[in-house]
Amino acid sequence: MDNNVSLLAEIPEQLHDALLRFIDLHPSWDQDRVFSAALSLFLLQNSGGESSQSSPYYRDCAQVYLETLFQQSAA
Repeated sequence: MDNNVSLLAEIPEQLHDALLRFIDLHPSWDQDRVFSAALSLFLLQNSGGESSQSSPYYRDCAQVYLETLFQQSAA
């Protein structure tokens, strides 16, 4: 992931609580990593009805998803 952008999003409180619990249990994950994994997986699974591999963003989303999942902690 070469370039990053910032997003501001409102999410349900229950989802935020679940996110905090997940991060507490998995210290190598942070909020940014969780959002990157979740968003890239969503986009991979919902590519708008076109053939997944023919989508211009499929490869980029797949790369971000895999890099996010197998990212090593900087610590």
